[in-house]
Amino acid sequence: MTSNFLKYIKLLYDPIHIPIEIINKEGKIVYVNPAFIFQWDYNFSELKEYSIYNDPELKNSNVIDNINYVFETKTSISIDNYNDSLLKSKQVTKSIFRTKIFYASFSSKDYVILMHEDETEIVLMNEEFNKARDAQKEADRLKNNFLNVLSHELRTPLNIILGYSSIIKESMKDKINPEDRVYLDNLYSGSERLFKSITQMLEFAQIEAENYKLNFEIINLITILQSSVASLKENAKNKNVEINSNFNTDEIYVNVDVQCVENIVNNLLNNAIKFTKQGFVEVETNLLLDRELAVVRIKDSGVGISAEYMDHLFQPFSQEDLNIGRNYEGNGLGLALSKRYIEKMGGSLLIDSIKGVGSTVTFTLPLSSEHSKSKKEFEGNGKSNLKKILMLDDSSDSYGLINAFLKKNFEIEVFNFRDFDIELLNKKEYRVILFDVNQNRWNDSLNVCKEIKSSDSFNRPLIIISSEFAGDRIREFYEAGADKFLVKPFSKNELLKSLEELNTL
Repeated sequence: MTSNFLKYIKLLYDPIHIPIEIINKEGKIVYVNPAFIFQWDYNFSELKEYSIYNDPELKNSNVIDNINYVFETKTSISIDNYNDSLLKSKQVTKSIFRTKIFYASFSSKDYVILMHEDETEIVLMNEEFNKARDAQKEADRLKNNFLNVLSHELRTPLNIILGYSSIIKESMKDKINPEDRVYLDNLYSGSERLFKSITQMLEFAQIEAENYKLNFEIINLITILQSSVASLKENAKNKNVEINSNFNTDEIYVNVDVQCVENIVNNLLNNAIKFTKQGFVEVETNLLLDRELAVVRIKDSGVGISAEYMDHLFQPFSQEDLNIGRNYEGNGLGLALSKRYIEKMGGSLLIDSIKGVGSTVTFTLPLSSEHSKSKKEFEGNGKSNLKKILMLDDSSDSYGLINAFLKKNFEIEVFNFRDFDIELLNKKEYRVILFDVNQNRWNDSLNVCKEIKSSDSFNRPLIIISSEFAGDRIREFYEAGADKFLVKPFSKNELLKSLEELNTL
């Protein structure tokens, strides 16, 4: 290498902090920069007898073949995990190099330049990232399994407690003294409160884990609002709160998840009634056609919210002060859940409030361009006076409760999941098929659901009951042909309403 070329190379490569070496056609090192000397711990004078062609590490890793390829083609190439016997013999801290090999020529002589970029930190960081990602996946899997088990183990007994306590309340209301009636009321209300808290916490965990999947469909928003207002009128009346509705139209079609919208409306209306000692709660609707949004406002004359607390309003498990938590039952998840539901469906939620005056909750939902919704109707060939139900109950947990709910209207014949015979579907006296699905037999139950719907010549409604609450899991049964899915625990009225909607009463 001439002195002019060496001078040029030094000016070019000495300041660079990446190790660089230049090799001639014979495999001898003709230049190394200071960064190479520091990393390899060799002075240039110590490398005079070294030849890459005699380096066993480079032979074994095919680096020599790559260098020869660059000499022959006069191009460049990159290789990973470069390591030579020089590094190995010095026993320096092993680094992970990505090496760029490219051709250079000066005074008709051929050279190859090797630039070694240390990627140790990047590789280690990627490894740590992959480990963390795998650990997160495993944590999510364990959490989901825990939530599924928790859901089943809590919802099923709660279904029994709520169901039988409602039956006892109804049947014993004229037979027990007022004091005992208070005990029953407290039993039912406490169980209902526990169920609501468990449901909200499980749903919130699903949303935070991004496992809560929405099932969008076109619905009339007014119908949901009217249903919620009607169901809460008695509760409002007991508190001397007047609940009114002001709908400027009978139909507002939105493209949303029905279960989410029902939860939102019920959460917001329950909050308005709960925090209003006396006065009014008003629900009104409007349209923003230019933005293709439906607008719902829920006003109340309740306790209101202080300006200082507004920034914390949508934080989970948050309430304005401890006295509120003691005087007004709740876990502080209702607003947090509602906001997340609405935003997942493409809407927004805003709250205006003055302490001691009242609050106005406004939320929007995206309008649908369609103005009709098909309704699935029962077209069975059985006679209208048949009142038998065919029930599949794997664990026998639900039969007694269902029978207590429906004994005035239906005769229930129950069969174990394992003993189910498809020939039972030939009996036309069954008006409806009720299937209690155990989460441990989920896939088998889906197959049975599909078999029932494909084999039932009378096309009878199929109602699924389960402790499963995740929207994507519920949708699997709707896709398999189920006509209704009831999540435990459910009330007698919910069951009767489902039967009525399916024209089975």
